[in-house]
Amino acid sequence: MTVQDKTLASQERRKAPGPAKRRILDAAARLFRARGFARSTVRELADAVGILSGSLFHHFKSKDEILFAVMEEVIIDMDASLAERLQAVEGSEARIRALIHNQLEFTHGPRADATAVLVHEWNALSPEGQAALLERRRRYFERWHEVFLQAREEGLVHVEPTVLQQLLHGAVVWTAYWYDPEGQMGLQGLEDAALSLVLK
Repeated sequence: MTVQDKTLASQERRKAPGPAKRRILDAAARLFRARGFARSTVRELADAVGILSGSLFHHFKSKDEILFAVMEEVIIDMDASLAERLQAVEGSEARIRALIHNQLEFTHGPRADATAVLVHEWNALSPEGQAALLERRRRYFERWHEVFLQAREEGLVHVEPTVLQQLLHGAVVWTAYWYDPEGQMGLQGLEDAALSLVLK
C-alpha cells in the first residue's frame, strides 16, 4: 500500500455516519437485499428504522441517495480492508488468501447485506451514481489483478490474471447463495477450498 493509499484509506475510514444515518443505512441494506431496491418503499424503510417517512429526508434527499450511500460505504470499507490485509502479509500465496478472506468476510459477515446490495443492485444506480463508484470498484479489482499477476510470474497460478480474478471473485460472491453457515464447513474451510482451486 502506498503512502497515498494509506492516507486515503484512513480519511475514508473516519467518515463514519452518525447514529441516525447508521440506523438508516443498516436498515436500507437489509431491506434492499431482502426485497430489492425497486420493490422497497420509503415507508417500509422508515418503519424498519422506527421513524416517520419524512424524517428520512432530514438525512438523505431520496431513496436513490440512500442506495448510493449504502454502496459507497461498503465499497470504501471493502477496499480499505483489503489494502490493510495485503499490507500485513508477505508472499503471493498469503496475498491470494487475503483476497479470498476479505471477500468472504464481507459476503458473510456483518456487512453481508450491504455487500449483496452492491453486487445485485448495481443497475438500480443512476448512471451518475455508477460513474461515481466505478473508480472505487476499479481500485479494488486492481489489487486483485496485481496479486494474481505476481503469482503468475512466480509460477503459482497458470490462468491469465484477469480471467482468474473474475472467476474467483465471482465464485466467492456466489457462496452467498449456497453456503450454509450452520453446515459442517466453516468459513475457514471454505477459504481453504477456494485457495486450493487457484494454486497449482
